[in-house]
Amino acid sequence: MTEVNSDYLRSLGLTGSNTKASNTSATGSFYTATGSGKSDLGQEEFLNLMITQMTNQDPMEPMENTDFIAQMAQFSSLTGINELTKSFETLSQSLLQGQALQAAALVGGNVLVPADSAELEEGEGVDGAISLESSAQDVTVNIYDDGGQLVRTLDLGTLSAGLQDFSWDGYGEDGEAAPAGTYSFEVTGQADGETEAFIPLLEGEVQSVFTDSVNGGLILKLKEIGDVRFSDVFRIG
Repeated sequence: MTEVNSDYLRSLGLTGSNTKASNTSATGSFYTATGSGKSDLGQEEFLNLMITQMTNQDPMEPMENTDFIAQMAQFSSLTGINELTKSFETLSQSLLQGQALQAAALVGGNVLVPADSAELEEGEGVDGAISLESSAQDVTVNIYDDGGQLVRTLDLGTLSAGLQDFSWDGYGEDGEAAPAGTYSFEVTGQADGETEAFIPLLEGEVQSVFTDSVNGGLILKLKEIGDVRFSDVFRIG
């Protein structure tokens, strides 16, 4: 058994439980990186180490064919994983670019997103919807001002399953136009004999699109609602 040059191993940032390369241990991993070195063997280091082992092997006890094949299979697996990782990174970037182009086309248009509050501008109203898995009875939309006071109740009655739209004209129960500000929406109804709360979907105008630098993905800035994830858009237009 011949000793592999330890200086060469250190140049690769590799150490082992001993410094000898055994031609009978070819089916396992050669060495592991320690300290501030690499945590895994890179493709180039793997190949160089295998060549070094072959160069320093005992000519009287050469590497078995099965051991050599096992090492090549390990090398091929490493290469394949690296290439697959690069392919996924490229695909991810392409998908994000495609989403960005699609989202950019939404600027100036309206989208429907899950939200429980929206900004009301003077003389305007708010459009929304409810997504029901089954029919519901006595569906109501309660609208509150930023002080928690009930401003208006919309009685929607019985609704069938699916996406059901509603619209608030911006007026209170007293028939007066509600002042501009933030208003919250609460939707309830009877389903299977029980009172349920439903998630309101509100409509907002897309002002801009930007990338989430922390979690990835795209963010839409809506005029009436604020920032929402592009993936949360329920309906466009």
